[in-house]
Amino acid sequence: MNKIIITSLMILTLIAIPVANAQFGTPAYQKSTQVIIDESQNIQAMHVIESSNKLIMVNMFEGAIQDSITVTDENGKEIEFGINNNSDYGAITIFSSSDNTSGDTIVKYNLKNILRQSDNLLTLNIGYPKTFSILFSEKIEFIYLNNNIINLGDNRGVTINSGGYVNVEYYSEIPKLTKEVNWEEDKFNVEIITESQIDEFNFDQIAKSISFKVNEKNKFVTVNMEHKLLGGPYVVLLNDEKIQYSKYSNNENSTSLTIKPDSLGQITIIGTTVIPEFSMFLPLIMGFLIILTVPFMKKISLR
Repeated sequence: MNKIIITSLMILTLIAIPVANAQFGTPAYQKSTQVIIDESQNIQAMHVIESSNKLIMVNMFEGAIQDSITVTDENGKEIEFGINNNSDYGAITIFSSSDNTSGDTIVKYNLKNILRQSDNLLTLNIGYPKTFSILFSEKIEFIYLNNNIINLGDNRGVTINSGGYVNVEYYSEIPKLTKEVNWEEDKFNVEIITESQIDEFNFDQIAKSISFKVNEKNKFVTVNMEHKLLGGPYVVLLNDEKIQYSKYSNNENSTSLTIKPDSLGQITIIGTTVIPEFSMFLPLIMGFLIILTVPFMKKISLR
């Protein structure tokens, strides 16, 4: 009788444990955690985990598709696992990887379509409690990370140190237009990347500025220009009011400025250096030549 009572109490105790707080396994040591976006905008998560002889657990990204989960060694041999949906992110419990003689354990799964698209601009809002990387296809040249432009160059992506949520935006097809500036005998190309219509583009040498009008708000506008045409530091105005911008130096000769105006109107980019006007230096050059010539003429007259 006592045995029956004790057993019943044990069952009731187990039932009373809040399932949402249950944790199964020791947190896994993750060597790398990646989110990979291919050219078709499919998203796959991959965790590379150090093998362990203990029951280990790895949190998943939000939006994991359970049917796509695989847990294998480096040679593709399957390892037994279970799924726990009770944590904030959902988790995978790996029952045993101690017999994994092929190195690390690899967890892969697909994420639901969490990309939002507006015209050519794709937006991804994603987070994870540990350091993770976001990798893109080779065709993606640059991204906007929390509204800051990052030129990927030879890199495939970015790493979010210590984890957290980030907002990533990028173009599937870059909406690019080029404005030509002619000055004296030189020609400069100013490249503007935006889905907003650009009107009344103007370069003012005396005011050291580039200006144009935008007809949509909350659209990225990225301006690429040569330092020789307009150098920094810069001030950016929207309808004569100073606004924030992000800056990226593409190389030693050019800079990208990105803004996201919250209203329509005129954008003015003011620099501190500008392509020199030849006429400004003509008096100096003539004076310098006279200084050099006078002593020479005196020597000739004395002879």
